[in-house]
Amino acid sequence: MALSKIDVANMLTGATPVANGGTAATTFAAAGLSKRPNAKPLIINGDMAVAQRSTSATSITGNGVNSIDRMYWAINSIGTYTCAQESLTSGPAFEAGFANAMRIDTTSADASPASADYLYLQYNMEGQDLQLFKKGTSSAEKFTLAFWVKSNKTGQANVEFKDKDNSNRHAIGSYTISSADTWEHKIVVINADTTGAFGDDNGKSLNINWWLDSGDNFTGVAEGDAAWLADDADRANNDGALQIARNTANDWAITGVQLEVGEYTSSTLPPFQHETFGDNLQRCLRYYYRNNGRSGFGAGTGFVQDGAVKAYIYHTMPVAPRTEMSFSLSGTSSAILSIDGNAGDDVQSIGGTFADSFPFKDYEFNFVTDGSSITDKAGMGIRINASNYIEGDAEL
Repeated sequence: MALSKIDVANMLTGATPVANGGTAATTFAAAGLSKRPNAKPLIINGDMAVAQRSTSATSITGNGVNSIDRMYWAINSIGTYTCAQESLTSGPAFEAGFANAMRIDTTSADASPASADYLYLQYNMEGQDLQLFKKGTSSAEKFTLAFWVKSNKTGQANVEFKDKDNSNRHAIGSYTISSADTWEHKIVVINADTTGAFGDDNGKSLNINWWLDSGDNFTGVAEGDAAWLADDADRANNDGALQIARNTANDWAITGVQLEVGEYTSSTLPPFQHETFGDNLQRCLRYYYRNNGRSGFGAGTGFVQDGAVKAYIYHTMPVAPRTEMSFSLSGTSSAILSIDGNAGDDVQSIGGTFADSFPFKDYEFNFVTDGSSITDKAGMGIRINASNYIEGDAEL
C-alpha cells in the first residue's frame, strides 16, 4: 500500500487541504495559534502567581511594588489602599485558567483629588526585551495588550504606553468595564511607532500604566486613540471614569496580562502563555530577591575582620539579577545573629555589599555587628531570625 503524502506546508499554517475536504484557508491567527516571535511571555508574572513580598499589603499611600512581583503601584496623595493577591475560585477569569489576581481596595478615600494626584498600576519593561516590536523603524509593529479585569465601577478606563527612551513619548488606549463585579476580558491595541527606538539594554524603556484615578493635570486633552504622541500628561487619563480613589467601596482587580507583537482581536488573540510557578519565580528573581529567615537557616558563611566588628559573608544568588542589587535588612538589632563557634553576636546593619562583575550572582555582605562576643579573624556564618529577612532589589 502506498504511503500518503504529508502536506508539510499546511501543517505549518494550520490549513486543511481541499483534497481532504477543507478549504485550505485556515491560518494560525484565525485559529488563535499565531506563531509568536518570542518563546516566553513578554509580561513576567502576568498571572499574578508570585508574591514574594506579601500576599497583602495594607495602608499603602505611596509608590512601590508591595505585593505581587513586577506590579508597581504609582500613588501620589490620593487616598490609602490595600493591595493584595486575590485567590480566584470561580468566574470567567478562573475558568480561563487564572487562580490569582492583583486587587486594590480603597480604605481611605480622596473624594476630590488635587490637580497633581494620581493612582495607576505600572508594569516596567527592559529595552532588550522589546526589540521584536522594531519600534523606531519603518517595519515597526503594533502592540496588543490583553488582560482580565474586574471592578465595582463601570465605564471607560485608560492604558498608557510610555517610551522612557524617547522623551516620554506615549500612546493612550482605552477599554470599557461594562458590568460591575464581573470578570471581563479586554484587548487594547496600540499603534506601531516608526519614531524612536527602544534601547537594546537592561534599562527601563517602556511603562504600561493602567490609570485608575487622577487630578485635573491628567485629564485635559483627548487621549489620542492609541497613536504615539509627544509627552503630554493631561492626555493620560482623559475621560477616565473609574475614579477608584473617591469612595471606600471601590476596588479594581486584574490578571492574565499578556503583551503580543502585532494586532489581534478577541478571535485571533494567541492563548495566554502559562508558565510553571517555578519558571515564573525564576524570572521574578531577576528583579527582586528575598532571603527569609527561620530558625537555623544560614544566609552564608565567611569570616570576621576589623577588630571583631565586621562580618564578611559570602552569598550566591539563585539567578543573575537585572543589575547589581541593593540590599536591605529588615528589623533592627538582633534581626540577624552571627554565629562564631557557640557564641552569638547581634548584627546591627548591612555596612555594604560587593558584587562580582555581571551577572552579579556572587555577593560579599559586610555586616556590622555589636562586637561583643565574636573573635577577630574567626570563621563564621549568619542565621536570619524567623521574623526577619534580607532583600535585594533590582527593579526597573
